[in-house]
This record gives sequence, structure tokens and C-alpha cells, in this order.
Amino acid sequence: MQDSLSRDAHLALDLALTIRQDGHGGVVDDLAEPVGLTAWVRVHPDTVAEPAGFVADEATLAAVRDVRGAVRALFAHAVRPDEPSPADATRLMPVHQAVERLNAAAARTPTVPVLHWADGTEPETHRQAAQGAGELTAVLAQAAIAFLAGPDRTRLRACHAPRCVRYFLKEHPRQEWCQPACGNRARVARHHERHKKAA
Repeated sequence: MQDSLSRDAHLALDLALTIRQDGHGGVVDDLAEPVGLTAWVRVHPDTVAEPAGFVADEATLAAVRDVRGAVRALFAHAVRPDEPSPADATRLMPVHQAVERLNAAAARTPTVPVLHWADGTEPETHRQAAQGAGELTAVLAQAAIAFLAGPDRTRLRACHAPRCVRYFLKEHPRQEWCQPACGNRARVARHHERHKKAA
């Protein structure tokens, strides 16, 4: 992934990639339990005000998984007419429902007035996002909305190498897989398939 990607693109992709392959043909959900979300947030410190002290609970986990479900449904929609990631292709929520959920989550961060009054100046106020339960889901939803509405969305692809379930951004015209290892697996699988047919 290029360093030129926006924070929003990185965050939206990283959230979607919490569903990944386990290396043995299965799928792993990094957000299966609150401890997984706690670890994920600590690796993504710009998602909450105090990442070091963040501890996920069941309600926050459910809300983030809901946002992730909407993101993955909209990623599947964005890569059409190509096939979506096989990890959840059979259980994606409808696009209109995913849009509604993402918009509702993005609106969860209310703003509050904040007073600034330095010595020798007049008092000033500005609006600032309030910290609270909706903060994390709002940040994630807003990042996904910015990514999906931005120019990088057109480079979004689902990797269809054997056992891969990742979404990625296509960096060059001939790129077919998310990483070289997936390309190698796909070539090996095609080689075996050709030899099986020839036998």
C-alpha cells in the first residue's frame, strides 16, 4: 500500500481486513472478542482520544462490527462487476442498509462548544467532537465514508488468490493480487489445475 494513501483509506481498509485468512484455508475474525478490538484500537491510536486507556466492551465491539459489516458490504459493491471477497460474500447486508448504518454511525459523535481564553485575549469558542461511546464508531464510519466517496475507491479490488479474503488497492495496471505470496499461490494452483486436466 502506498504511503500517499489518506488516513481515511488506511483506516477503512484496516477495518475491513480484520477479517482475514488464517493461512490454512480458514477465516479469522480479529474482532471476535472485546480483547481483539482493544488491541486493534491501540495499533490505530488516532481512533480514540486515549488509546492507551481504551478497553473495549461488548457494546462497543458490536457497534464496530456493525460498521465493519457495512464497510465490507460497500467494498463488495465498489468492486463490482468483479466478485467480492469470498469471506462474507454470501452474507453481505444490502447496499441501502449498509449506507444507512454507515451514515448513522458517522453521526454518533456530537459536537460541544469549547471555550478558549488566554491571558490578554478575548474569550473564543469553537466546536469540538465530544468524547464518548460513539466516538470510535463515528471515526471509523467517517473514515469509510471519506474513502468510499474519494478517488482511491476506484482502485479497490478483492483478492481472489486461493484462501485469500482480503481487499486491497490496486497499485499498478497488472496487479491482480493483494501481495506477492497470493500471486504465487494463484500461479501454483493454476499449474496444478492444468496438469490435472492433462492427466
